[in-house]
Amino acid sequence: MTPEDVLAEFREAGALLEGHFILSSGLHSGVFLQKMAIFSDPVRTERLCSVLASLIKETFGAIDIVVSPAIGGIVPGYETARHLGAKAIFVEREPGGPFTLRRGFSIPAGARAVIVEDIVTTGLSARECLASLSGEAGEVVGAACLIDRSGGRGDIGLRLASLVTLDIPAYAADALPPELAALPAVKPGSRMTSAR
Repeated sequence: MTPEDVLAEFREAGALLEGHFILSSGLHSGVFLQKMAIFSDPVRTERLCSVLASLIKETFGAIDIVVSPAIGGIVPGYETARHLGAKAIFVEREPGGPFTLRRGFSIPAGARAVIVEDIVTTGLSARECLASLSGEAGEVVGAACLIDRSGGRGDIGLRLASLVTLDIPAYAADALPPELAALPAVKPGSRMTSAR
């Protein structure tokens, strides 16, 4: 599957939106990727995550555990883990706190883990996920996502493999280009507290 094929999946699902959007990071953009339009379709999700699993194998080798940040990463993490023959676990936020492994999840000694995200904008969620795993005995060997919208500039602290890398500009509210400022802003995301 080529990057254009991946983008076609997003377009066909109505998941590649254009307008004026306030991202979960608080930044503004003319493009929004509504990943839940993808993840509500099990066939489309399986198709994309099987390709992501192949890319992970090619990039990082054998993987024992896929770790994803809740909530947005759970579906692609699980489906990618299924195609890798790996265990799927996730980190979640304590109320008002950082990500943490709960529910008896762990990365035991000798295990090779990869972080799987849906969309990477700034890399903050993946960085926070990685930080929460620092005390685990196993090794986190890399990270992967469906779309890296940072143009490769998202700082994760690990090598990032993505099906598509896009350079989609995002702007602070006080630095909008005139054509974006002229459109009404919409907040389609689910998290409005920190950069992602």
